[in-house]
Amino acid sequence: MNHRESTTAPIARLLEGPQVYLRPIHVEDTELYYNTLFHQDVRRLTGTQRSFTKDQIARYIEAKGQDTSSLLLLIALCEDDRIIGDIALQDMDTMNRSAGIRIAIIEQGDQGKGYGTEALVLMLGYGFGICNLHRIELNVFDYNERAIRCYEKVGFQREGVQRDALFYNHEYHNSILMSMLNHEYRDRYVKKAES
Repeated sequence: MNHRESTTAPIARLLEGPQVYLRPIHVEDTELYYNTLFHQDVRRLTGTQRSFTKDQIARYIEAKGQDTSSLLLLIALCEDDRIIGDIALQDMDTMNRSAGIRIAIIEQGDQGKGYGTEALVLMLGYGFGICNLHRIELNVFDYNERAIRCYEKVGFQREGVQRDALFYNHEYHNSILMSMLNHEYRDRYVKKAES
């Protein structure tokens, strides 16, 4: 998928690293997001079962802009502004200071290059350092070995297995629950940067 930003307006970069930046999603991104939801690898790796219309996607994007319990951002390459995926903090619980995180890198050619790792670290920094979260968790299906390795590399800890949690492609699959706590993020990323 090849999507470039308009050169007439500056790009709103909420979070930026050496290789990728994260930017807000807009209704103008409906076509891009719609196509992502029908990309076969993305559907399989995320366990997406439903079908969506473009109108549903446009309404979803509009609603996300008003939703204070979540933050949905697109992942773009710094070198050419190409959108390579999306990442979200979701179900933010201010009382318990917890949230879920999810990420999708669209094309296989963009996987395994550290883009997803960098995007996760940027979003974790935002969640722990700006949103004052204590715990961020995720679920990953047992057949998504590349994602599991990425999450472990970033510092997520396995907490348990939800057996037969997903029925996809004629069989059941386990879902692995992983999490990171604020002090684990700080020890790994903030204290290291300070020293």
